Amino acid sequence: MILAQNIHKYYDNFHVLKGVNLEIKPGEIVSIVGASGAGKTTLLQILGTLDQPKKDGNSSLIIDGIDVLQLNDKKLSQFRNQKLGFIFQFHQLLPEFTALENVCIPAFIQGKTPKEMEEKAKSLLTRLGLSHRFNHKPAELSGGEQQRVAVARALINDPAVILADEPSGNLDTQSAENLHNLFFELRDEFGQTFVIVTHNEDFANMADRKLVMIDGDIRHEKINEK
Repeated sequence: MILAQNIHKYYDNFHVLKGVNLEIKPGEIVSIVGASGAGKTTLLQILGTLDQPKKDGNSSLIIDGIDVLQLNDKKLSQFRNQKLGFIFQFHQLLPEFTALENVCIPAFIQGKTPKEMEEKAKSLLTRLGLSHRFNHKPAELSGGEQQRVAVARALINDPAVILADEPSGNLDTQSAENLHNLFFELRDEFGQTFVIVTHNEDFANMADRKLVMIDGDIRHEKINEK
């Protein structure tokens, strides 16, 4: 599903990613851990096509069979909208829109019909226990509810890959545990691949594989037994 080879990233003269190689299989849940500044979020942003690595002849990033480093900006935006879903620590919901409207936005960007997508959004929100919150705006939702709306938004276009950056970082213990369990339920139900950056070691150890980043590269890998 994801094959990254020789990924480098510089910010001015600071070498953030130092030749990262990574392979993630379809339907796999992979956690990425490491100290602050190790390059976790930078790597996730590159895997999510939100940032670009240093390009040279030895680098490639293939996602769902497409080398995204070869796409122009328009095609890259289309690929991101169709193939990738994002869940952030700060849910990034638009405050002026309801939960239902927030979930539908990526589908509307793709040009899908409002009636069909609203029904799908309602189905997702109901699946996530939010059937009573369709018309509530983010300020009227708890932190856990807001994050579940963000999960529904990430799923609306049936992406091949879900990328999550500290998705439970702002949640209380019970809400975080519920969210973690939800990812595995969604993987089992919908078959998506998950790549999750987290400081939560318990959550990281639940993943199929845990990758440890140190100083801009993946130094250790642990396959977690089920």
